[in-house]
Amino acid sequence: MPTLRAAARDLGLVLTEEQVRAFHRHWQELVAWNKRFNLTTVTDYETAQVRHFLDSLLPLVALREVGWLPGGERAARPPHWPPGRRLLCADIGSGAGFPGVPLKVVCPAWGMVLVESVGKKAQFLRHLVGVLALDDVRVEQARAEEVGRDPLHREQYDLVVARAVADLRVLAEYALPLLRRGGLLAAHKGSRAEQEVWEAEKALHILGGDVVRILSYELPGVVEPRRIVLVEKRSATPAPYPRRPGIPQKRPLGR
Repeated sequence: MPTLRAAARDLGLVLTEEQVRAFHRHWQELVAWNKRFNLTTVTDYETAQVRHFLDSLLPLVALREVGWLPGGERAARPPHWPPGRRLLCADIGSGAGFPGVPLKVVCPAWGMVLVESVGKKAQFLRHLVGVLALDDVRVEQARAEEVGRDPLHREQYDLVVARAVADLRVLAEYALPLLRRGGLLAAHKGSRAEQEVWEAEKALHILGGDVVRILSYELPGVVEPRRIVLVEKRSATPAPYPRRPGIPQKRPLGR
């Protein structure tokens, strides 16, 4: 299996030694805390390099591919933005910090909010942010539905990322209320990506979103291609959404 830096290079990403060291420290902390909190089933670093860290960077690859972000060191914000405006990203259901923490390591100019409702996972995230000395990162211990109704968060984000959280119909109700108009949801998906997009068509229409691209990527040692579904926020999300905690999962919008 190629090294993390070589595999990233194949995707058009150039990682520094400092960034790779940060990923390794993230993994060390994860393995140590995993003994108490069962945060992951992937405990060897060779596998984690691909399934956790490289996979977490796919939204960045996708955003560059569609031209929403430039390449290289200028990837801090879209090219049409005025100087000084930072990109604000929310990671919904961050869990052990994926994909939000690796994205923050590679894009340090981004503001990052890690949304995690489970107390032990939020505790780990706060510890990890301190250990990695990450600036402009906040851990929000709350349900996504609660965050989406909070005026401090509603329609404040340029980018929302989520990995292994929920079906797209449900995820859209978590994510779209957080996005500014013109912002993007970058959702990690697998082989059912197209089916989920079809099923979420009505939900996206209600919530003010529209799928702009589905991108597919091959990761070394992973049989199934990884998909990134990009959804653009086209109009304001109606006030009743998101619904009360638990309702989006129990009664998904759409088909």
